[in-house]
Amino acid sequence: MISRLPPALRGVCTGTVLALNTLLLTLAMVPAAAVKFAIRAVPVRRACDRVLIALASTWVAINNAWIDAAGPAPWDVQGVEGVAGLREDAWYLVSSNHRSWVDIVVLQRVLHGRVPFLKFFLKQELIWVPVIGWAWWALDFPFMKRGKGAGAQRSDLTAAREACEKFKRVPTSVINFLEGTRYSEAKRDEQGSPYRHLLKPKVGGLGIALATMGDRFDSMLDVTIVYPGGTPTFGDLLCGRVGTVHVRVDRVPIPADLVGGDPIMDRAYRRRLTAWVDAQWAAKDALIERLMIEDRKVRAGAA
Repeated sequence: MISRLPPALRGVCTGTVLALNTLLLTLAMVPAAAVKFAIRAVPVRRACDRVLIALASTWVAINNAWIDAAGPAPWDVQGVEGVAGLREDAWYLVSSNHRSWVDIVVLQRVLHGRVPFLKFFLKQELIWVPVIGWAWWALDFPFMKRGKGAGAQRSDLTAAREACEKFKRVPTSVINFLEGTRYSEAKRDEQGSPYRHLLKPKVGGLGIALATMGDRFDSMLDVTIVYPGGTPTFGDLLCGRVGTVHVRVDRVPIPADLVGGDPIMDRAYRRRLTAWVDAQWAAKDALIERLMIEDRKVRAGAA
């Protein structure tokens, strides 16, 4: 078994599987992507989207297999089994705290086969990432320029609206990392964040998603990810050194007064959205603290 190999050799094996998986399935996307962008008819584009998403879901399933094989530590996942009514033919907004690039893999592993394929907003520069940047583009992942000022925000809103219109063609789960960047204690202190384990949430991206797709979302899945052994790198994941991962999933109804508002120009709407998010963020911060305390007690007892 891969888990019995030394970590460095494990990393070579899983890295090779990941590279081949990414290359082969991205190449398999080329025919459907070519038809999709050559023929504008909606039924044709919808059919191509389904083929592309099926290939991308296969990519996730293969990744989940090597993660299982390489990582000996069990993951503590709660909430998914108890969330009734999750369907792959619906639309969901997924909100999560953000510690590492590994978070995306965690979300894919936990939610794969339960909700539609996960998509998320990306920085414009990431379109140039070899191979996978092209795959993100073919799958209609929205690329945002992240400029400053009202003009840039309106430009981002326009780009997000266009992306979300594409999301409406087939069931989709849209990920939003409210912190906007990966957490670190230095960033927390620089922000003056009122939370112990989180950065201040940024509601702009969430507001854009609710403005463009709020009436389509079934609900929001609030996900909390905790790495009690320390924040892992992607290299740690490849080498099976991630250790225990705590994941909690909670299904949250989206208030009707937050659907279809203007997150940029309507200050009253933005205040309502901010209050809703702040309440969730306070609960999430307390949950992270509780999980870390419980983990320390377990480790102390084992010692």
